[in-house]
Formats: sequence, structure tokens, C-alpha cells
Amino acid sequence: MKKEMKHNGSVLLIAIFTIALLTAFVVGMLQLNSEQFQIMKNEIFAAQANLIAEAGIADAFARIRSSRALPPNFNRNFGGGSYSVTVSGSIPNPNFTSRGTSPQGFVSDIQVDVTIDSNSYVIRIDKMRIN
Repeated sequence: MKKEMKHNGSVLLIAIFTIALLTAFVVGMLQLNSEQFQIMKNEIFAAQANLIAEAGIADAFARIRSSRALPPNFNRNFGGGSYSVTVSGSIPNPNFTSRGTSPQGFVSDIQVDVTIDSNSYVIRIDKMRIN
């Protein structure tokens, strides 16, 4: 006499549960990867805005060296984005604020307090604040 085992669909139920569990795991991992990818892109865009703001400070220094005077406030397109430099104070201790905007709209501000040697126009950065 042969004994028959009746599973009554329990194997099918376990298989469906296992597939559902694996699907939830895969969807969760895809969501995590998507978030990490967006965070990485945001970091790149913020760094780009910061570098554009630094270019504004470098441009201000170049203008001082070429004209031997403080430049007026100015704006310029750069690297697909733009920077805006505000000049305050006077030689020998002016202050510069550069706002860099990346092509994606991320913004970074850099404020620089400097000392300028009026004889050689050597520029020393005394204090720099980023964002």
C-alpha cells in the first residue's frame, strides 16, 4: 500500500511568498541605488557651483593685478553656469563675495577677506568662508 502525501497547495503558497519576498528585496535595492545616484549627482553639481564661485574670486584677483585698482562688482558666464562678484572695502583690505551658480541651478557662496600689498600687488587671503 502506497501512502499518498497531500500538500493541498502549501508548496505553491511557499513559492509565491518566496517570490514576493525576493521582489520586495529587489525593489528596495533599486530604490536605494536610485537615491545614491541622485545624492552623487547633487554632490557633483554642488562642487561645480563651488568651483565656479572660486573662478569668480580668481577673476577678481586677476583684475586687481592688471588694473592695480579694485574692480567694480561684476558678473560673468563661466563653465555653463555663472558667477557674480561683489567687492567691498578698499585697498589694502578689501572683501570679495563670489556667488557661483552651476548650470543645474546649484549655488555656492565664497567670501574672502584679503590684504593687498600696494607696492607689488601681492594678494594674501586672510580669511575664506565657503557657504
